[in-house]
Amino acid sequence: MDAIPEEQVVLGEEIDHVRVVTLNRPRQLNAVSPELLYLLAAYMEKWEKDDKAELIIIKGAGRAFCPGGDLRVFYDRLKTKDSSCLEEFFYRFYWLCYHISTYKKTQVALVHGISMGGGAALMVPLKFSVVTEKAVFATPEASIGFHADCGFSYYHSRLPGHLGEYLTLTGGRLSGKEIVAARLATHFVSSEKILELEKRLISLNSGDENAVKSVIEEFSSEVKLDEESILNKQSIIDECFSKDSVEEIIKALEAEANKEGNGWIGAALKTMKRSSPTALKIMLRSVREGRNQTLSECVKKEFRLTINILRTTLSEDMYEGIRALTIDKDNAPKWEPPSLDKVDNGKLDLIFQPFDKNLELQIPEKEECRWDGKSENSVYAIPNKTIPISG
Repeated sequence: MDAIPEEQVVLGEEIDHVRVVTLNRPRQLNAVSPELLYLLAAYMEKWEKDDKAELIIIKGAGRAFCPGGDLRVFYDRLKTKDSSCLEEFFYRFYWLCYHISTYKKTQVALVHGISMGGGAALMVPLKFSVVTEKAVFATPEASIGFHADCGFSYYHSRLPGHLGEYLTLTGGRLSGKEIVAARLATHFVSSEKILELEKRLISLNSGDENAVKSVIEEFSSEVKLDEESILNKQSIIDECFSKDSVEEIIKALEAEANKEGNGWIGAALKTMKRSSPTALKIMLRSVREGRNQTLSECVKKEFRLTINILRTTLSEDMYEGIRALTIDKDNAPKWEPPSLDKVDNGKLDLIFQPFDKNLELQIPEKEECRWDGKSENSVYAIPNKTIPISG
């Protein structure tokens, strides 16, 4: 009896001038494993150099688009206390996220399900990103002691008012319509139409942006927010999340929590108080710095933060957070330090410092993406050897 072939974690289809890439780990909600990352990067690099390829469609199999990195895979490797393989993984992941945001071909993301954390970097910066009512967006990294990465200190810092700080610190979820209203996606299409839209885009057989936009708009619906949408709480969000420190933000939220119509604040406070104090401070500083940084500068900074977190320069909270929420599932992480007032600000400064030049993430200084559009396109070839970033 022939052996059953292993499931391909990324499917790539070439249909005349259209290329379709499908993240194909549905049982893991299409979480990014090292194998998925390398295959996805290989397809994207190949097709950008292919003169025949004009339109790239990115989608996820099953009920998710991509929730970010596969935490179980990370934890198995973290247990060895040897972060070198994960450092290379993040180097390639951040390179890919930056590369996708500066891609020279027309790209469309079809998001029908979960799109969280680093996985959302495969949606947000694309010229066209289509979401359905099944789509869910969040950056919940503080709950596992990590930080908003893959460019989100840039993307969040450019959201209206202080919505970026709210999403960063609370891990608040946005629905499909809210994702579009917040400018994190370009179009809303009902789930019953998404397959037909994909077929139409393939039959278009062109990467012409106006033609692609016209097809998507045929299927898209006007976004009308529910009265209780978090995006209708902008004035309170701006008031509270504009404060200078996490402590002051929490204090401001507590003052507003008991006022009529502010029931949503209780959930936000609960999440923040259960999250890693160290991660909260890192995230607030990172998104605030992002307002004055380019995408390239933000991704490089996020890479430094990630390497320092992997090496436990500041704390071991990420290891503990993954254990508590994903492995043992006791939902009782023991953060160290356990409170905001005990986070060492001197060490916090240390992990934001640039590395030596040869240890930095090597990406171009200029970029053109949907969020900026002022710089020239630039491409950097994906590294094909181990990156010398340990030590």
